[in-house]
Amino acid sequence: MHRIGEDRTERLDIIPAQLRVLVDIRPKYACRTCSDGVTQAPAAPWLVEGGLPTEGAIAHVLVSKFADHLPFYRQGQILARSGIQVDRSTLADWAGTAAFHLGPVFDRLTEHLKSSGKLFMDETTAPVLDPGRGRTKTGYLWALARDDRGWGGEDPPGVVFTYHPSRAGAHAEQILLGFDGILQLDGYTGYDRLTRPSRKGGAPIAVAHCWAHARRKLKEVFDRDGSEIAAEGLRRIAALYRNEAEIRGMGPGQRLSARQARSAPLVAEFGDWLQAQRLRISVKSRLGEKLTYIHRQWGSLQTFLHDGRVEMDSNAIENLIRPIALTRKNALFAGHDEGGRTWARIASLIATAKINGVEPFTYLKATLEAITAGHPASRIDELMPWSFTTSS
Repeated sequence: MHRIGEDRTERLDIIPAQLRVLVDIRPKYACRTCSDGVTQAPAAPWLVEGGLPTEGAIAHVLVSKFADHLPFYRQGQILARSGIQVDRSTLADWAGTAAFHLGPVFDRLTEHLKSSGKLFMDETTAPVLDPGRGRTKTGYLWALARDDRGWGGEDPPGVVFTYHPSRAGAHAEQILLGFDGILQLDGYTGYDRLTRPSRKGGAPIAVAHCWAHARRKLKEVFDRDGSEIAAEGLRRIAALYRNEAEIRGMGPGQRLSARQARSAPLVAEFGDWLQAQRLRISVKSRLGEKLTYIHRQWGSLQTFLHDGRVEMDSNAIENLIRPIALTRKNALFAGHDEGGRTWARIASLIATAKINGVEPFTYLKATLEAITAGHPASRIDELMPWSFTTSS
């Protein structure tokens, strides 16, 4: 018989995750004829001194919680099926220890972002257990992001989340100490203090408001009432977005020229239309309130016409916040304010790794191992997610 060909069939198989125990054996040596004492090799450093987990195990817990949105109690159930009993409070302690040691990396990441000429900012709720009251309180994760891919910027994208116990605008002011660039925002009034001469930590910030939020206001009215005025506003905004789609990825100079030639006349016409409708419609009506919202931000809605680096909306940061909502939904709350800060630090590093095409587990494992081995502070930039390679 002669072989004349073959049929090949591929099937997907799953091998469940395997747990293993690593044993370090350090022999002790002593001389029978001298008095030099006992000699033994020093123990390898551990992130959790005297604890059970390796740095890889801790990285797995962090990624499972903050990237795959598995609460600690579910992770405990999964481990129990493999015969390993680890209480969720222990897993939380591991995460807190890792967040403490990753603090300098997080701080340096924040410094990198605040040195940029343009950032996005937004905030989202982070429920936190309120001990003694038998319920949760509402904390906030404030997101600060850089994403210059829309105009081909050289700086890598990144995001940092900072936990604060409230939504007060003073927290935004504190987070942005030292930043003097353009800030892309939604319409939350807490950010107004950033544009005032009395701003702490720098000169008044130039703001670019979000056309997606303006569109959303009109869409709410159209979906509820079928308003033809709202529909007309939506059509006008859609024309602006068509122009943006055509110039995405071009350099800032090309984007600016295209906007001045094609988008600026449309924005001017929208402004005339907006004023005409506000004269016709009661400010107390639902549509009147939405038009007033757009009017209040009209000046900063035009920022994108004067700087090719600026986007029309803040969708980039809203996309980065979505995983926070999934973690919040599954875990329900953080155990305390320090848990909120742990959440912020780990979520920052995972999100930044992901948007730079870096696998989060591999990055966190290597970074925790480097920190445990005494990585020098003078080379901390090597631990940034965008600097990571599999050979790091």
